[in-house]
Amino acid sequence: MEGFFSLASCFQTQSEPAFCGLASLAVVLNALAIDPGRRWKGPWRWFDESMLDCCEPLDKIKAHGITFGKVACLAHCSGADVRPFRANQVTVDDLRRHLIHCTSSRDCHLIASYHRRHLKQTGTGHFSPIGGYHAGQDMALILDVACFKYPPHWVPLALLWEAMNTIDESTGLLRGFMLISSHNAAPSALYTVSCRDESWISMARYCVKDLPDLLKAESLDNVPTLLSHVIDSLPANAGSLIKWVVEVRRKDEDGPCLSKEEKERLFVKQVRDTKLFMIVHDLQCARIQCCNRSSSSEDSITRIAASVCCQGAAMLSGNLASRKTCFQGVQANGDGANTVNSGSVVSEGNEQGVDMLLPMSPCSMSSCNSNLDNEIIKYPSSTDALTVLLLALHPSTWLGIINERLKAEFQTLVSTDNLPDVLKFEIFHLRRQLCYLKTCKDKEYEDPVPVPPSGP
Repeated sequence: MEGFFSLASCFQTQSEPAFCGLASLAVVLNALAIDPGRRWKGPWRWFDESMLDCCEPLDKIKAHGITFGKVACLAHCSGADVRPFRANQVTVDDLRRHLIHCTSSRDCHLIASYHRRHLKQTGTGHFSPIGGYHAGQDMALILDVACFKYPPHWVPLALLWEAMNTIDESTGLLRGFMLISSHNAAPSALYTVSCRDESWISMARYCVKDLPDLLKAESLDNVPTLLSHVIDSLPANAGSLIKWVVEVRRKDEDGPCLSKEEKERLFVKQVRDTKLFMIVHDLQCARIQCCNRSSSSEDSITRIAASVCCQGAAMLSGNLASRKTCFQGVQANGDGANTVNSGSVVSEGNEQGVDMLLPMSPCSMSSCNSNLDNEIIKYPSSTDALTVLLLALHPSTWLGIINERLKAEFQTLVSTDNLPDVLKFEIFHLRRQLCYLKTCKDKEYEDPVPVPPSGP
C-alpha cells in the first residue's frame, strides 16, 4: 500500500462523465510530483483536467471520452515515463508482478483501463488508478475517480484482468494498463513535439510509408537533389509538428529574468553550425528567389515557415487578457524579417511577459545574403525547424537510399555523433517523442469507428 498514500493525498473526482482518463492521469502526475511547467491557479503548479488538452481537444473528450493510446500520449507529453500494456501483450501474471511493484513504491503508479460490465457496475469503458494490492486474497484496490458513483473498492485481480481484456469499440483494440513514473531526463527547453493539431498523423505516415519509397528513386545522386525531393514531398503541416519553446517569462516565481542556461538554450546557433543547415538554407534561398520571380502557389517550405510558432502564441491569441503589446522586426536566418509580438499576458490574476515569433511569408523575404556568421541569433527560422526535423528522424529512415555513396554522405550529415551536448540532448528528446507518438497512437487512427458518448 506504499503507493496509496501519495495517490490519496492528490485524489480528485472526475469533473465530467467522460473525463475518467484525464482525472486518473492528473491524480497520478500530481502524486509523482511532476512539474506541469506552467501555473494552474495563482503561483501553484498543479495538474488539472483542464490542462490535459495536448493530444485531444477537451470538447472532443467531453463528448466521446478518450482512448487508451491518447491517455498514454498525454502522460508522455506531460513529462512522465509511460509503459503501456494492452491485454494481448501480457498475462494476468505480468499484471500481478507490475502491480506488486507499483503498490510497493511511491515512484510508479498503475492506471487500469477496463470495462465496468465485468465488475457488475453501470457504465462502459473506464480508467482509474490502482491504489493497493492484497497478496493474501489476490485483490486490487481501485481508486475510482467517479467517486460520485463508487467509492474505492477491492476487486479480485482475475476479475479486473477480465475487465481489461475487452475491446474498445472506438478503436477495435484491447484495453489494458499503463505504468507511469517520473522521467529521469530533464524536459526539453528548446524543442518539443506538439500533437495538439494532429500533424503527427501525416508525418508518421510520411516517415514510415512515403519516405522509404521516395528514397529508392534512382535519380537521387547528390545531397541537394535528395533534400529537395524530401522537402517537396513533406506534408503541408510538417512544420507545425515541432514547436519552438521561445516563450520568454520575464515575471515568474524565481525572478524577472531567464537564467544563463535558459538564455543559451534560446539561441539556435548550434543548429546553424551544422553542415546540414547550410545545405537546407541554400535550398530555401533558391526557392525564395524562385518564389519572387513566380506567381505560382506557395511550396511546402512556404507553408512550413508560416506554421512555425512558439508556445506563447496560444496565450497572446487566445482568450487571456493581454496588454502592453508592441511589435518589432527581427532577423531570422533563412526567413528574413520576422515580426515579434511582445506583450504581457494576465491569467488568473498573474502577469507574465511573452515574446511571440510570427514568421513572414518567404515570398517577401530578401535575407538570403545575410551574414550567417556575424548575425546575433535569437529567434528560430523554418530552416532551423527543417534541419532539426531531419536530425530527429530515426537513423534507419535513410537506409533505403539506393546510391551507396550518397547514403554514406547523407548519413554523415544527419549523424548526431559530433553535435554539441545541448543540441544532441534536444535531438534525442525529439526523436523519443516522435517514436513514442508513432508507436503508441498510429494504430488507433487506422479507420477509427465513431461511437456515441458514454457515461463514466
